[in-house]
Amino acid sequence: MTGNNRFDVLIMGAGQAGIPLAHALAKAGKRVALVEEKHLGGSCVNFGCTPTKAVIASAHVAHLARRGIEFGLRIPVVEIDFPAVLARAKRILMESRNGLQRDLENTDNPKLLFGSARFEGRDNGAFRVAVGNCVVVAGQVVLDTGTRSTIPPIDGLDQLNFICAENWLESTELPQHLAIIGGGYIGLEMSQFYRRMGSRVTVIEEGGQVAGHEDQDVARALQRLLETEGIEFHLNAEVKRVKTYDGSTTLLLEGDNGLSEIKASHVFVATGRTPNTDDLGLDTVGVKVSERGIVEANERLATSVKGVWVAGDIRGGPMFTHTSWDDYRILLSQLTGDGSRTTDRVVPYAIFTDPQLGRVGMTESEARNSRKEIKVSRYDMKSNGRAREFGDTEGFIKVVVDAETDRILGAAVLATEGAELVHMYVDLRNADAPYTVIRDAIHIHPTLAEAVQSALTSFE
Repeated sequence: MTGNNRFDVLIMGAGQAGIPLAHALAKAGKRVALVEEKHLGGSCVNFGCTPTKAVIASAHVAHLARRGIEFGLRIPVVEIDFPAVLARAKRILMESRNGLQRDLENTDNPKLLFGSARFEGRDNGAFRVAVGNCVVVAGQVVLDTGTRSTIPPIDGLDQLNFICAENWLESTELPQHLAIIGGGYIGLEMSQFYRRMGSRVTVIEEGGQVAGHEDQDVARALQRLLETEGIEFHLNAEVKRVKTYDGSTTLLLEGDNGLSEIKASHVFVATGRTPNTDDLGLDTVGVKVSERGIVEANERLATSVKGVWVAGDIRGGPMFTHTSWDDYRILLSQLTGDGSRTTDRVVPYAIFTDPQLGRVGMTESEARNSRKEIKVSRYDMKSNGRAREFGDTEGFIKVVVDAETDRILGAAVLATEGAELVHMYVDLRNADAPYTVIRDAIHIHPTLAEAVQSALTSFE
């Protein structure tokens, strides 16, 4: 295409898929526009992975310092400077965001455009897209607009200055008592962070367990570990109303035992994510979305409209930074003529509590429901030499194997560095190799990796 406002590909959203895709397509000879409404880097850089893991690191240091006596160390006082903890996280995220900015600001291809993007219809087979106050035309469009916090319709919540994923970094006052609505990944990670900073923390979850996708034994073990640090849980409890008076917020809960109240100084809402697809003008070109706002797409990330593609959290399925990044690789193969990559992939994930929960593949309950013949192994981390020596004995590893093929169906690693250790099972699944490959290998002693091997030596 020719003209300053005409592009081969326009990418809506500069997240973990959009930015590398823009660079790769430009390198491949296509004229590319990358549109971002606010900040480069998406949720991962600006309020998700990068800053949350930075503050979790600070919380871990504080936790270790409090445990000093276990290691023969006397650390009489651990003083938390909460604004400084948040400032450190902000510095790290700004380093990432500024680095992305530098890579784009001195190039005309890809062309970085700031502003909200919205379809305005067709233009001789191409697509007209309004970007701020201008209109551009693109032969193909990639949707990568991400998600935002889902705000439940709780009576009085709209009158409360609550904390959520998008604004927690700006809330520099350490809560005296934080009520977290939601017991999923975000709620659990942040519960431990604030507790280790010194807040009293209560987690409220509508379901019967935290980390609802996990097996009950894994979820219960994770909850017990958090409870030992003083975090309180209310399960099967729904927040019906919130009301603030004289600096305190009262939450009315309805649960198994009827109505009850919790008083808190602050409220954190962590009840899921809502796709940013409601103001993209998708109806003007016919792109289909689900009732939840998820863009309908096939395994090659093509939408219902030829020439419109989707990436990241709004395409449905796993909402992780690593899947978004792999979406870039899929789309690059589609848009440059290779077409070899699809969403037929092994997707692991982790909950970055301490200990971490690394997970890949089926849970035990999913495997049993699949009617496969399976065998299950469980290994307690307290049996691992490295874990005992470093005082990291909490948690266990559970592996589910296909009894006929010896292939790993799924694994849960609830352990220190569980997010790292699970990758040995991930790689085994990607290689389509039997579990005996790890079982019969030689691992360095003493290491946590020996636990990954030990978990494969005894099955029921």
